[in-house]
Amino acid sequence: MTVIGNAPLSGTSARAPTVVRLSGDIDLFTTPRLRRRLTSALAFSTGLLVLDLSRVTFCGADGLGVLVGVQERARIRGITLALTGVPPRVARLLRVSGLDHRFPIMA
Repeated sequence: MTVIGNAPLSGTSARAPTVVRLSGDIDLFTTPRLRRRLTSALAFSTGLLVLDLSRVTFCGADGLGVLVGVQERARIRGITLALTGVPPRVARLLRVSGLDHRFPIMA
């Protein structure tokens, strides 16, 4: 799993969404780093944290656990965690696990 970076989606206002672009595998070996990175991104997010998964090649159960945990932390802070660029394999995993209804998915 490689974190490509984060940047506002548009505009320069303090309320601009924060985007974190992920790539590679999200598995048992990469989730500790991902958890730290996303927790750090929450500190800079004001209302919307978007995870761009378009370059993710694999996501296992550990990865889903991180997403759920970070979403809960975001909710407590009043931040919405949304997904974008969800690859078909990850979309299927979200659907099979029932988490597809938990995360807002942006086009």
